[in-house]
Amino acid sequence: VQLVESGGSLVQPGGSLRLSCEGFGFTFSNYAMYWYRQSPGKERELVACLSAFGHTDYAYSVLGRFTISRDNAKKKLYLQMNSLRSEDTAVYYCAKGVRSLITPQQPSDWGQGTQVTVSS
Repeated sequence: VQLVESGGSLVQPGGSLRLSCEGFGFTFSNYAMYWYRQSPGKERELVACLSAFGHTDYAYSVLGRFTISRDNAKKKLYLQMNSLRSEDTAVYYCAKGVRSLITPQQPSDWGQGTQVTVSS
């Protein structure tokens, strides 16, 4: 299993960014997928998740601003981030779930992360 994120960048407050994650080595459509993030000095936190059936869930801090989506034909997961704030600055990680539904279990596989910096 391999997960490769892309799309991280420096963006001004209020701006938008779309992260992508491509999955290799597994049947992408069969698994729930997750976006996590980690800022310096903070624990890694769940940002958004998307089941194999289309159910989504978001952290309260990003609700209404971020949208998770997937393209199973391309084996890609996306995170559209709008109205970005300085507190969104973090390394963002894509992760593969252990089953098709969203569960509290830790993901089985992780990408290498992509840096998002929100600053003027």
